[in-house]
Amino acid sequence: MTARLLTLVALTLTLSAPAARAATPDDLALYTKVQDQVLRYAQFSIFDSVHASIADGVVELTGKVTMPYKRDAIERRVGQTPGVRAVRSRITVLPVSRMDDQLRLQVARAIYGNVNFWGYGSMANPPIHVIVEHGRLTLEGVVRSNGDRVIAQSIAASFPTFAFHNELQTEAEVRQALERL
Repeated sequence: MTARLLTLVALTLTLSAPAARAATPDDLALYTKVQDQVLRYAQFSIFDSVHASIADGVVELTGKVTMPYKRDAIERRVGQTPGVRAVRSRITVLPVSRMDDQLRLQVARAIYGNVNFWGYGSMANPPIHVIVEHGRLTLEGVVRSNGDRVIAQSIAASFPTFAFHNELQTEAEVRQALERL
């Protein structure tokens, strides 16, 4: 279960208000298929973030990616997933910026180079995503414990940014959210 929860970093499941009250097994099964399509896309990286909202086979994608071809490929892959009736995409492409690229790399190296995160970094889909837009840094994903969240926050906060947001969740928080569905 731990490895599965950590893969939720790439894709956050949200169901529309009516569906959230009675999340159908079909929507949850479709979510798993959509999640696999995003995670198995070879160009999806720790610098991208995609979220899915599913209701009655209609998938709404939101998030940020570093290149337009990633957005297009993810939309196409999700649209070809069996059971998906339609895809509404609101994935945005992060602006090209040498400073943002440099900040992304520095923060990712500092986090995944820390001994506390070596296990995360060796995963096929590392769970901590570093999103930088116009010098504003956001950490997203799932970590094992609140201690890991605090350490990642401490590392990331040491870099000069215009703003910093820590949106990391613990496995327990994700598990509770899934149980509420």
